[in-house]
Amino acid sequence: MKDATPRFRRILDDLPGYMPGATAALAGGRSFKLSSNECPFGPLPAVSRVIAEAAQSANRYPDNGAELLTAAIAERFTVPREHVAVGCGSVGVAQQLLEAVGEPGAEIIYAWRSFEAYPILADLAAATSVRVPLRDEAHDLPAMAEAITPRTRLIFVCNPNNPTGTVAHASELAGFLDRVPPDCLVVLDEAYREYIRDESVPDGLELYRDRPNVAVLRTFSKAYGLAGLRAGFMIAHAPVAQAVRKTMLPFSVNSIAQAAAVASLGAEGELLERVEATVKERTRVREALLADGWTVPPTEANFVWLPLREATVDFAAICARSGVSIRPFAGEGARVSIGEPEANDLFLAVARSYPHRS
Repeated sequence: MKDATPRFRRILDDLPGYMPGATAALAGGRSFKLSSNECPFGPLPAVSRVIAEAAQSANRYPDNGAELLTAAIAERFTVPREHVAVGCGSVGVAQQLLEAVGEPGAEIIYAWRSFEAYPILADLAAATSVRVPLRDEAHDLPAMAEAITPRTRLIFVCNPNNPTGTVAHASELAGFLDRVPPDCLVVLDEAYREYIRDESVPDGLELYRDRPNVAVLRTFSKAYGLAGLRAGFMIAHAPVAQAVRKTMLPFSVNSIAQAAAVASLGAEGELLERVEATVKERTRVREALLADGWTVPPTEANFVWLPLREATVDFAAICARSGVSIRPFAGEGARVSIGEPEANDLFLAVARSYPHRS
């Protein structure tokens, strides 16, 4: 008995850990992190002041119901308060969703490759993942519809898709939703919504209003520049939002994150000017890569995708040695975030000198 160890779930034996974006370590010079899709700008000055003020009350528990934040989200997006649920980033809300629907025998459908947290969260919820391969680096919605069975509880549609940046357009998405049974939840993961400029991409909040089985995920981590504070939210009809609130870990959205998120909603005009600067850099980076002979799918997010296949790891290593970290997916491709112009210029210089174009 002395050699006995505590018993854990067998799923943990094969469960891969979530891999955050790496940071390039360059001795004697400046390095840039383009591996995590972070906003290159710090919080707005008005938001920074609110963060400093909120920190003075860090000895107190946060509002567990996030009432002020919930009210601010409801007002900003013109939805009832009871349609809003918050969490520790949109990935936290995704976990709450899967805890609400997941159990042995339940199936979760998502495109692959898509957001790498989906399979981890599905496994932890004791659900079975059903991965539908991308087609032309984008969601194959007809194939996803064909994959639905009576056991399907939830379907993730990441729009724009992470890591490819591709999008599902209005007509194809509406046709897909029409094929989904009403007792199956479709989650439109719109973490990069603010960067979309393609007018044929629907706003999930318009789709959800007439569809009780559609939920929309958003986050303050990307365009709002609050990745370090962890605040996200879901908008869905009341029964869905209520279920997600039940599975929320108590106090998981801290008081500083709540205050910063509310302040960010109030400063949205200034914030969206910075988003537009990132969109312009995205266009510049993609056009430069195309001009140099790279294959780069159209992107509506704050990153570009290079389908490097077998050259992925090699290219990422060369980037790292040059002082810029990107996100490689071995054997598939690399995701490169759009950063400040200096970071983007360094990446483009490395890409220009690389002999094996994707």
